[in-house]
Amino acid sequence: MQDLYEVIHRRRDVRAEFTGGPVTPTVLDRILAAAHAAPSVGLSQPWDFVVVRSRRVRAEFHEHVSSEREVFAATLDGPAAERFARIKIDGIMEASLSIVVTYDPARGGPGVLGRHAIADAGLYSVCLAIQNLWLAATAEGLGVGWVSFYREEFLAGLLGIPDGIRPVAWLCLGPVSRLEEVPDLERHGWRQRRPLRLAVHEDRWGGR
Repeated sequence: MQDLYEVIHRRRDVRAEFTGGPVTPTVLDRILAAAHAAPSVGLSQPWDFVVVRSRRVRAEFHEHVSSEREVFAATLDGPAAERFARIKIDGIMEASLSIVVTYDPARGGPGVLGRHAIADAGLYSVCLAIQNLWLAATAEGLGVGWVSFYREEFLAGLLGIPDGIRPVAWLCLGPVSRLEEVPDLERHGWRQRRPLRLAVHEDRWGGR
């Protein structure tokens, strides 16, 4: 198993590098178990994982994502539009499978220990499960791509997600030809990484 820090820094949001190769049940179980081991507010474990293998379902979702890409593209002009045109935003059809991670705010209720003052603490817990899943997949030599160009109500309807449960992430998963050294958005000039020194404050905001 790779060193934890190496895995953290090798992790990439994959779009174009999926090979479509198989993900064995044993490996998938390990990855999902890692996600399920994430910390959660009040031990509520408010996540569920919908494993999507159907090409028909993925194709329908891909069509929706492509439409939403056009909606966003229409808000851009000039250099930003040109940069965005070069960026692939998903690997839905190329990946071996997808995992949709959901959030159930009623899980662990009515009184979730630790959530009384921060309503979004349960949603933060789901994000921790997603990060665990992503790092475990990277350690297994697989790629993950988080697709965010969709409307939540569309995805809920597509997968039959019950009312009150929120789809948080559609994650493409599978073997990859490689993980890029430089993240896609940096390579395409969309945005550069912010130095750590600018993100660290001492004792109060702005303290260096």
